[in-house]
Amino acid sequence: MKVWKHFKTITYHKWLVLRGCFAIGLYRQGILHDLSKYSPTEFIVGACYYQGNRSPNNAERERKGYSTAWMHHKGRNKHHYEYWIDYSLQGGPGGMAPAPMPRKYIAEMVIDRIAACKVYLGDAYTDASPLAYYQMGRDPAPMHEFTRKNLEKLLKMLAEKGEQDTFAYMKNIFLQSHSDTRKNKIQ
Repeated sequence: MKVWKHFKTITYHKWLVLRGCFAIGLYRQGILHDLSKYSPTEFIVGACYYQGNRSPNNAERERKGYSTAWMHHKGRNKHHYEYWIDYSLQGGPGGMAPAPMPRKYIAEMVIDRIAACKVYLGDAYTDASPLAYYQMGRDPAPMHEFTRKNLEKLLKMLAEKGEQDTFAYMKNIFLQSHSDTRKNKIQ
């Protein structure tokens, strides 16, 4: 039974992200989003630790101290800021340094967070939920400043102006900006 419920959960999440990505013109990303969740490495763990109200990766992490499914997932999906962490040649914290995410993956990350909150919160979801979840993080994430500022701006916009206005902004302004991550300009 857990296998079927997990399949339905990840497929519903994927459907919500596909709709969001299509709404802002990220068709390829919408189609390819989270395909690794159907791989044996992620799917089997997800089904074993399925609870329905939160990520199975957290349950695996609680039991083992780490999540094999998450480590597999973050290394294959560019919409996670953890994908963009590299070694530092300047002796940063732990020898690691975050790289700036391209705008299209920041936009997908926002949509991914919206979809995850909708899946796990159900009727309790509001447009402020993704921002609240982000702010609950225990420690500041090792995220590049360009990525952090844009993520926070979009999550705050979602909380204040709603999904329709935020998606319109992402499609018509954020993704159309010619100031890219190399210039580190916040749009």
